[in-house]
Amino acid sequence: MKKLFLIKVFFLLIIISGCETVKNKSDEIIKKENKKLSQFIGQPVSELKIEMGNPDYEIKSETGTKILVFKKKKYGILCERKFEVNNNEMIIGFVSKGCF
Repeated sequence: MKKLFLIKVFFLLIIISGCETVKNKSDEIIKKENKKLSQFIGQPVSELKIEMGNPDYEIKSETGTKILVFKKKKYGILCERKFEVNNNEMIIGFVSKGCF
């Protein structure tokens, strides 16, 4: 009975450590993505378009700023990046979802 209990605990520890590894890797990917996109903050829209091409579409935010939306699929997962642009055509913020 003790052997069965020890085996169950052993497998539980393996599963938990595997989940932690996945979380660490995803956190690392998110940090890289944020570092890459944050370089555009304070830059003109033209710099963003040179790097990423033309946006898929543009929308107006509730505050009146422009939002440029870039979409692409990787491994069947939709990656969406949104950049907020002020009236001077300077990038003031971004949001990234599903990108790795």
